[in-house]
Amino acid sequence: MTTGAVPTSPRLSVAPMLDWTDRHCRYFHRLLTRHALLYTEMVTTGALIHGDVERHLRLDAAEHSVALQLGGSEPGDLAHAARLGEQWGYDEINLNCGCPSERVQRGAFGACLMAEPQLVADGVKAMRDAVAIPVTVKHRIGIDREERYGFVRDFVGTVAEEGCQTFIVHARNAWLKGLSPKENREIPPLRYELAYRLKQEFPHLHIGINGGIDDDAKVQTHLAHVDSVMVGREAYHNPWWLSTWDAQHLGAAEPAQPLTREAVEAAMVDYMRREAAAHGTGWPSIARHMLGLRHGLPGARRWRQVWSDHKLKALDPAEVMALAHGQERAAA
Repeated sequence: MTTGAVPTSPRLSVAPMLDWTDRHCRYFHRLLTRHALLYTEMVTTGALIHGDVERHLRLDAAEHSVALQLGGSEPGDLAHAARLGEQWGYDEINLNCGCPSERVQRGAFGACLMAEPQLVADGVKAMRDAVAIPVTVKHRIGIDREERYGFVRDFVGTVAEEGCQTFIVHARNAWLKGLSPKENREIPPLRYELAYRLKQEFPHLHIGINGGIDDDAKVQTHLAHVDSVMVGREAYHNPWWLSTWDAQHLGAAEPAQPLTREAVEAAMVDYMRREAAAHGTGWPSIARHMLGLRHGLPGARRWRQVWSDHKLKALDPAEVMALAHGQERAAA
């Protein structure tokens, strides 16, 4: 097995989330944190081989560093998709071995790949041979009722033999039958100690942890045991939290000019205008990602209602912002 220094990677990242972490969401998140790693939604190899590559892979230079998460199992297809990701400017390729949905299972990828560690290792090798950027794996701690530590240990060991140095561990089992993807994020118990044991057994690997992490205290607790933390739903629903990450967890100096929600919103309005001019993108498909920006503040509900109102879609986003703040003042 490869030995040496632990590979470097950001200590915090925003998880890949289907239907959420598209390029508009990533642009918004990058306004809040300069140093956390961002991920795409899962993109299947089939979508890249047979579909609209630009639609799936176009990104803004402001998004970096950003990883492309792939769904697939055939090594040749993964290599082709990874090569496309590198050509389009992504900084990392990540293989999804954690999604439990039945649709993904029918494609023979996602969490069910944990039962075929050598196939995953072959896919990792094919991608590493195809690209110069890092290839990483995101996975669960087990599938169905298989709860032995040895199962995830052997999976990681086999895949690491082909050169994968970074594993992001969603610290729940994936139940392939009987639970929806949403239930799979909530019902199987979190067992962080298995991720901690992986780090102890594979000290030369970068081990990240994911699942149920929603405040700074939890981030710090996990960073005492593993190399990085990946945050999912809390980052999306309470995005202002991201604005503290750089100084709190990532070693960055406090900015000379403190960031404000109003400045972020104004920057998003500028982005909406550019996207409309360049690609004909309507502002509602962008605004949906920032609806949590004023989470917990007086007037936040009415502010969200204005930015969610598709009857206003013909207005310039600056007008919508003015309306949102007029509503907010009335409710405060």
